[in-house]
Amino acid sequence: MGPLGPDFDVDYNNPSIECNCTFDSNTTCHITKLKVSQLNRQGVILEEIAALTYLTVLKLDQNAFTGTLPTFLGNMSAMLYLSLAHNQFFGTIPKELGNLKELVMLAVSSNNFSGTLPPELGNLRKLELLWASDSPFSGKIPSFIGNWTRLSELRVSDLQNVSSSLDFIVNLRNLKDLIIRNALVSGPIPSDIIRLRNLTILDLSFNNLNGSLPQTLMNMTSLISLNLVANNFKFDSTNISTFPGLNCLQRDFACNRSTNPYTSFAIKCGGSQMRSANGILFETENSTSLGPASFHVNQDKWAVSNGGIVIDRVDPSFIASTTISVDNTRDPELFRTSRKSPGSLRYYGLGLQNGPYTISLFFAETVFNRTRNTWQGHGRRVFDIYIQGNRRQRDFDISKEAGGIARALVKDFSVTVTQNHLEIHLFWAGKGTCCIPEQGDYGPLISAIQVSPDSFMSCLVSSIILKWAKRDKKPYFHDSDVQKKYNDENGTNEKVVGFKVKSKSKKTGMIIGIVAGVASVSLLLLVFGLYMKRKSKHREEDEFLGMGPKVNTYTYSELKSATSDFSPSNLLGEGGFGPVYKGILNDGSVVAVKQLSVASHHGRSQFITEISTISAVQHWNLVKLHGSCIDGARRLLVYEYLENKSLDQALFGKTDVHLDWPTRFNICLGTAKGLAYLHEESRPRIVHRDVKASNILLDGELCPKISDFGLAKLYDDKRTHMSTRVAGTIGYLAPEYAMRGHLTSKADVFGFGVVCLEILSGRPNYDEKLDSEQKYLLQWAWSLYEIGHPLDLIDPSLASFDEEQAKRMIGVALMCVQASPSLRPAMSRVIAMLSGDVDISAVTIKPSYLTDWDFNDITNTFCDDEPTSFENTTTNTTTTTFTTASSGMESMSSPIILSEVMNNGSLRERR
Repeated sequence: MGPLGPDFDVDYNNPSIECNCTFDSNTTCHITKLKVSQLNRQGVILEEIAALTYLTVLKLDQNAFTGTLPTFLGNMSAMLYLSLAHNQFFGTIPKELGNLKELVMLAVSSNNFSGTLPPELGNLRKLELLWASDSPFSGKIPSFIGNWTRLSELRVSDLQNVSSSLDFIVNLRNLKDLIIRNALVSGPIPSDIIRLRNLTILDLSFNNLNGSLPQTLMNMTSLISLNLVANNFKFDSTNISTFPGLNCLQRDFACNRSTNPYTSFAIKCGGSQMRSANGILFETENSTSLGPASFHVNQDKWAVSNGGIVIDRVDPSFIASTTISVDNTRDPELFRTSRKSPGSLRYYGLGLQNGPYTISLFFAETVFNRTRNTWQGHGRRVFDIYIQGNRRQRDFDISKEAGGIARALVKDFSVTVTQNHLEIHLFWAGKGTCCIPEQGDYGPLISAIQVSPDSFMSCLVSSIILKWAKRDKKPYFHDSDVQKKYNDENGTNEKVVGFKVKSKSKKTGMIIGIVAGVASVSLLLLVFGLYMKRKSKHREEDEFLGMGPKVNTYTYSELKSATSDFSPSNLLGEGGFGPVYKGILNDGSVVAVKQLSVASHHGRSQFITEISTISAVQHWNLVKLHGSCIDGARRLLVYEYLENKSLDQALFGKTDVHLDWPTRFNICLGTAKGLAYLHEESRPRIVHRDVKASNILLDGELCPKISDFGLAKLYDDKRTHMSTRVAGTIGYLAPEYAMRGHLTSKADVFGFGVVCLEILSGRPNYDEKLDSEQKYLLQWAWSLYEIGHPLDLIDPSLASFDEEQAKRMIGVALMCVQASPSLRPAMSRVIAMLSGDVDISAVTIKPSYLTDWDFNDITNTFCDDEPTSFENTTTNTTTTTFTTASSGMESMSSPIILSEVMNNGSLRERR
C-alpha cells in the first residue's frame, strides 16, 4: 500500500477522484483526493479547484502544467499530500502554503520556481517529505527546516547566490534520505550527524564543504549510500586505505599495456560492432554489467570504466536504446544505442603511439523525449568533457548543441598523446534533472568514440623505420624514439647511433632493408600522388558548389519523389524565393525542400553563395541546411523539417500551437542567441537583413530557429555600406537601411525589436482593423510606455505572465527600435538584458520616425495582406517609401528612463 491509499496509489487508477460521503451523518459527499499524474496535461491550475476545500491529496506531478501556483491552495487546510513535481510552474512558492499545517508531503521538484522558500513554510511541523530539487531557488537553506522533527526525506538542489550550512540537520532524528546537491553548502559536516541513526542515503555532492570527515560518519551502520564528491574536504593520508594493485586503472593494468603500439581505434559505446558509411570499424562495447563502479577492457587496446551513485534506480542497465530515427548523420545505426553513466564515464586508449590525435565523440540525445508538452521533455542532461585531464567543455548539453532530440552531433578535439596513454572523461557536475524519466538518466551519454592520428604520413613513415629496425638485430639509427620502441619490443638496452653497422651483420641485409624502405616510401608517394590527383579533379566542382564535404547533394528525381512531385498537399509555405515543401526521403527522414523560383532571380552565383554561407554556420537557433540540388536551371535547398512552422503562424494564424508565457520568452531569448551568433561568433560575420516573425521557425519543442538566409549578406568588419539593393520586409526594416542602404548588424537588431513586440502583444506590427492609435504596433507600444502602462501591451489571451520578464522584454524591444543605430544594443547585450544579467539602465529616447512621421499618409504601404519584400520592388520604391521622414531623422525628444516607468512586480493574471 502506498501513502495515498490502497487503490489511489496504483498507476491504473489515473486520473482518479476519491470521495468521502461520511459528512453530515453520511448525507454529504466531498472530493478528498484528486489525481492527474503522468498524463501530459497542460495549462494552469484551474480556479474551480479552489472549491475543493476538503482535499487531502492533490497529485498533479509529471505533466506540463505552467503558470504560478495559485494562492487558494493555502485554503485547503485538510491537505496531507501535495505533489506538483515535474511540471513547468514558475514564480515563487506562495506563502499561503504555510497554512497547510496538516501537510505530510510537499513535492515541488523539477519546475522553474525561483526566489526563496517563504518563512511561512516553517509552520509545516508535521511535514515528513520535502522535495525541492532541480529548480533555481535562491537564498539559504531555511533554518526552520530544523524544526520539522518528523522529516524523513529532504531533497534540495541548485540553490543560488547564498551559502548555507548543515547545522540545521542535527535535530532531524527521523531522516532517512538527505540529498542536498549543488546548493552552495559550506563549512564542515557536523560531528553530531551520528544522531541521525535512521539515515540510509546521504548525498552532499557538488558543494563547498570543507574540513575533515567526521569519524562518526564512518560508524553509521544504517548508511547504505554516500556521495560526497566535488567538495573541499581535507584527508589524512594515514587514514586512507590504498587498494592493492591500483596502478593506472585497476588490477595492475598499466596505462601503456599494449605491446604493439597502434595509432587508431573506434568504439561503439553501448552497442555491437558495426562499420560506418565511411568504412570505420567500431568495436563492440555492450556489456550490460557495466554499471556504477565497474570496469571493462577490450583486447588490451582500450578500456572503459563507469562510476557514480544512483539512488532508487529500477533499471540496472546503463545502455540507452532507441527505435526512433536519428537524423543529421549518414550513420543513424551508430546512434541506436548509447552508453549511459550515473556520474563518471571514462574511456582509455592504452598503448597508443605518442603524437597528435583527433578525438571524435559521437552524441545524440535519445533518452529524454522532448516532444512538446510532455513531462519527459523537462529532462536536462548537463555534463563536462575532459580530455587528458583538461576540461575541454563545461555544461555540455547534447540536445541543446545538436538542435533537438535524436539529432547526431560529433565533437572533435585535438590532443597530444604522451606516455602512450589517452583518457576521455565525461563527468556529471551535479546539474540537470535527477529523475526524468527515471533515476540516473541525468549523467553522461555517448554513442561512439573514434581516435585517429592527425598525420597519417608521419605515423606510416615511423612504422616503416621501425620495420627497418627489425630487419637487423642491432640497428643503429639516430632517433631516440625509434630506439626506445625497438628496445622495448626486443628486450634490449643497446645504444644506437646513426646508420653505422656495429656488429658483423652482412651488408646484404642492410641493402635489402634500404631497398625495401625506399620501395615502401616510393609506393607511399605514388598512392599520395594518385589521391591528390583525384582530389584535384573534384576540387573545381567542390569550390563551385561552395560546400564542405558534410553537406549532402540530392538529385532532382529524389526530391521530386520525396515531395510527391511537389504536391500542393505538401506545401508548407511560400517564401520570398519560392515555395517550401515537406518531403520524406528514402531513409524515412522528414525534410523541408525549398524550391527556388525563377521569379526570385536567384542566379547560380547567388545560389552558391547561399549554400556556402548556410553550411558554414551552425547553431541550434539557426535552421540547419542538410543539402542542395542543382539540376539545370533548377535550384533547391534541403533543410531540417520543423513541424510547428513559423512564429507568425503561431502568433497570428489559425493553429493548434499554444504559446504560453514561458514559451514566448524562450522564443525571444533563443532568437536573440541565434542573431548574436550570426553577428559576433560566426566567421565570416553575417547580417540576416530580413528578421521577421515568418523567418523564425519553431521545432517540436517550440524552440526558435532563424531561417531564410537567402537575404543574408556576408560583410567585412570594416564595411558598413552595401552597394546592392535594399532587401527586407516593410515593418521590420531599420530606417537607415531602408533610406540610405546603410547596413550593419544593427539593422537586424531593429527587426528583432519589432518581433519582440509582436511576441509580447500577440499581434502583427500593423493591423488596419484596430483603432488609429493602435494600428501601428511601435507607435502604440511607445504611447503605452510614455503614460506608464507598458504592461497593457501584453497579449490579453495569456492566462498569466511573469511581470519582471515582460518588463525586461519591453525595455529591450524599445531599445532595439531606436532610430539611431548607435543607440541600439548589440545582440550579445540583448541576451544579457533579457536574462537579467545586465540592468536596463540606459536612457531610452522615443524614435524620431514616430514623432516626425504622419502614419496616416502611408497607410496603404502597411496594409497589404502579406508583408511586402523589397526583393520584389525596385530601389526607387524602397527609398520613396521612407522619404516622408525629415532630414533630422535622429532628432531628440524628451528622454524617458526605463527604471522610472517600470515599477517592480512579480506576476499579473490574465483571464
